[in-house]
Amino acid sequence: MKKTLVICLFLLSLTYKHTYGITGDKASVHPISFEPELPNWEEVKKVIPRQSTFTVLDVDTGKKFDVQRRAGSGHADVQPLTKEDTVIMKAIYNGNWSWRRRAVLIQVKDRLIPASMHGMPHGAGALQNGFPGHFCIHFSESKTHRTGKLDLSHHIMILKAAGKFDEYITTLTPEQSLEVFLLTVKNNDKELSKKMVLSNHRNLNQSFVFLNDIEGMQWTIKETSQDAPLSLSQKVSADMKIYLKTIGPVKVKQTFTLVRISPFSSWKVIVDPFLEKIPKS
Repeated sequence: MKKTLVICLFLLSLTYKHTYGITGDKASVHPISFEPELPNWEEVKKVIPRQSTFTVLDVDTGKKFDVQRRAGSGHADVQPLTKEDTVIMKAIYNGNWSWRRRAVLIQVKDRLIPASMHGMPHGAGALQNGFPGHFCIHFSESKTHRTGKLDLSHHIMILKAAGKFDEYITTLTPEQSLEVFLLTVKNNDKELSKKMVLSNHRNLNQSFVFLNDIEGMQWTIKETSQDAPLSLSQKVSADMKIYLKTIGPVKVKQTFTLVRISPFSSWKVIVDPFLEKIPKS
């Protein structure tokens, strides 16, 4: 048993080094230790005190850049370290600054810590880096400075970075599942969106191309009468305002059907009726 565990950890370390480019001298000086726990913000802020620098690894693209933590009490307010780091960060967002959340890993010496960042400069900045302000990185149990509450959109991306998203969605109610699905759409995260849906479309990637045209979303999920605890189907309604790049704001009212294959599996959104209501440019 112990031998099998050692082999699995070794293979896992190779996978992370290949995926996130952690190779060469830097890796030999600070070998990555893979810790199964997900450290919370109270622990993380001691690992990255103010003025400290660390590396941000974008989970989807594998691109990485260095930042400095400048401030932040409920989460980390950071800035790219140099102009080159700013260029890399902007490339991660396809050349456009955005509030969309992205799953990232923070590399600090010998640790990789799951986190979530957005890509919108705001507030003040102090470094000569070509970045007009700072941006935010959230960790487990981080809170927003304005509301003092957890940001669900960041929380989802932290779970993605930690490899815990699939486990998380099995715990959700139908209303919560719809909320999470709409957040994945708002963040243009096709990988997570596809985990939440059922569709008759053969090419779901092609069907989800419209996500690229969404600049923002607002919605209200209506309360529904709860079915029996063992129910395998539930209808949930939502009023949405979707901001499309080529068309502008569009109001959409949709009653979603959510299904699951057993009382212990995650709810899936039957997505085709929703896709058909989104205007195509």
